[in-house]
Amino acid sequence: MRDLAKEVGKLVRNTRKAKGFSQEHLADLADIDRSYMGRIERGEVNVTVKALWEISRALSVPLVNLIPRG
Repeated sequence: MRDLAKEVGKLVRNTRKAKGFSQEHLADLADIDRSYMGRIERGEVNVTVKALWEISRALSVPLVNLIPRG
């Protein structure tokens, strides 16, 4: 069975690193608590649609880029 939370977290982390953002900087841009951002990236929580939308906006990427395919 797929662990979607971990897959989403990996996509967020990889995109953040590709943009050269620290976890704290991304959390600030997305107006998300830094500890929550860490839990998202580790796949420990099911991220809300609102939080994922804020993250995609802060990273300047389409929301679909942070959702696993297939």
